[in-house]
Amino acid sequence: MMDAIVAFDFDGTLSDSEMTVLLGERLGVEDEMAKITEQAMNDEIGYAESLRSRAALLEGLSRDDVEAAYARVELREGAPAVLERLADAGVPTAILTGGFERGVDAALERAGVSVDHIVANRLPFDEEGTALTGDVDGPLIEGTKDDALTELAESLGVDLTDTVAVGDGANDLPMLRVAGLAIGFDPKPAVAPACDVIVTTMDGVDEQLVEADCLE
Repeated sequence: MMDAIVAFDFDGTLSDSEMTVLLGERLGVEDEMAKITEQAMNDEIGYAESLRSRAALLEGLSRDDVEAAYARVELREGAPAVLERLADAGVPTAILTGGFERGVDAALERAGVSVDHIVANRLPFDEEGTALTGDVDGPLIEGTKDDALTELAESLGVDLTDTVAVGDGANDLPMLRVAGLAIGFDPKPAVAPACDVIVTTMDGVDEQLVEADCLE
């Protein structure tokens, strides 16, 4: 079994939830959220622009509503088993997401699984800590997932050619293009050409990881 790193996108890949839409439902702006998200995932608008636009729609959302939305974020069927298999095999795992760290943590905790590294963004609260400001901060707004994957590989002493990236949307393109193996998870049309293989289930991801000698 080779030394490797397996990096996953979150929304649309490990999870079939879309965090910004779940948050938007609490303010009745979910349709606008979904439209902006779809444009970004199809590479019709820049990801940073789309994320800031979606965060702005959430200004004033209460902490209670934020936590209620994150409580609905779930890993998709089969994802916990894949993460457990990678952990048992000693393969480092990462989630690289333009979504929000708190939602990722909540979903992993509920599923009883973990990953080794999470690179994600954050939605800041106001000075009183009671409501969202409408801003967003974090490493994957202007920063891209290829840089995050490269830095992670360097820190672990793993060659970039021995990395696996799994994603579905336009903001995953940078990491899919530099990874040794690019697995598209039901990818958007603009993303599919950058994928070495395409799957539509977590069982399919598992099969590809076995073929790549990441799992037995």
